[in-house]
Amino acid sequence: MSNTFKRIVLASRPEGAVTSANFRLEEVPVPQIADGQVLVRNHYLSLDPYMRGRMNESKSYAVPQPLNEVMIGGTVGEVVASKNARFKVGDKVIGMFGWQEMAVSDGTGMQPVDTTHLPLSAYLGSVGMPGVTAWYGLNKIIQPKAGQTVVVSAASGAVGSVVGQLAKLAGCRAVGFAGGQDKCDYVVNELGFDACIDYKAAKDSKELYTMLKAATPDGIDGYFENVGGDILDAVLTRMNAFGRIAMCGMIAGYDGQPLPLKNPQLILVSRLTIEGFIVSEHMDVWPQALKELGTAVAQGKIKFRESVAQGLESAPEAFMGLLKGKNFGKQLVKLV
Repeated sequence: MSNTFKRIVLASRPEGAVTSANFRLEEVPVPQIADGQVLVRNHYLSLDPYMRGRMNESKSYAVPQPLNEVMIGGTVGEVVASKNARFKVGDKVIGMFGWQEMAVSDGTGMQPVDTTHLPLSAYLGSVGMPGVTAWYGLNKIIQPKAGQTVVVSAASGAVGSVVGQLAKLAGCRAVGFAGGQDKCDYVVNELGFDACIDYKAAKDSKELYTMLKAATPDGIDGYFENVGGDILDAVLTRMNAFGRIAMCGMIAGYDGQPLPLKNPQLILVSRLTIEGFIVSEHMDVWPQALKELGTAVAQGKIKFRESVAQGLESAPEAFMGLLKGKNFGKQLVKLV
C-alpha cells in the first residue's frame, strides 16, 4: 500500500457555474490510526447535485462546504486497517468520507454493507441516499394511490429513476422528464415508465405544455421535483385538485439563476400541497426504506444505470457534467 493518497479540496467558491479552478488536488500521507479507529480505502465516490449548493456561502439547510477542506461526498469502500471492535479488515462500508481515496474514522456514521446480492456501488445509488430520497418523497409526501398519475423530472437520474419505478410498483401511471431521446427511451423501455418527455425537444414553453398534456391525459396527482424552472411551470398547469408536490431539488437554479413561478396562483386554485424535504432529516425511515429498496433491486424490480468516471482526478469534470445533465443514471467516480 502506498504511503500517500489523493484528495480534492474546495479551493474557492464558484461565481456562477462551477469550474475546475474551484478544486485543488492534493497528495497527503496515509495517517496512522489510533485505538477505536479504522482506515478505509474508498472504492467509489458519489457525485450528487446537493454538493453544488454546499459550495456557496449563502443560507441553506446545511453549513457551507469549508474552503481548503475535503469536498463532502458519500463513499463506499473497504476497511484496510482496524483498531475498532465493530469493524474488521475486509469489511465493506459506506460513509461520508468525501472526495478522497482514503479516510480515517472512529466508526461514527459508518455502516457495513452486504455485497452478497447487491454490487457495492448500489449503496451509493438505488439502495443509498438517492434511493431513500426517492422513497421518502414519493411515499411520505406524494402518497400515491393506484390509478393516479405521478410525474418526475430528471427521470433518468439516480433519484428520478427510482421515483418512477416505485410509482409503477404502487400501481400508478409514471411520467418522466429527461433531456434527450436516448434518456427518454431508457426511461420508458428499460425502467417501465408509461411516458417520458424530452424537454430539450420542446422549442418553447407552449410546446412543452402540449407534450406534457399528451402524456398526462388525466392530469397529474403527484409531482417529484428535481429541476424547477420551465418544467415546474408546465407541471403546475396540469396538477389535479389537491395534488401533492415533493420538492427535492432545483438544479435549474444551482448557479444562482432566479427561478420565478409564472402562475403561482395555480397553487391556490388547485389547492396543492407543496413540501420541501431533506432526506437526512428523516433518518427514522431509512431502515424501512433501505430494506424495501434492497429487496426490490435484488429481485430486479428496480433497475439502475451508472455513469462511472475513472480516478479521483476525474471528479471535478464529472461533477460539472452532472450539473449540466451529461450523466446517464447515477454519477460515480471509481477510485480503485
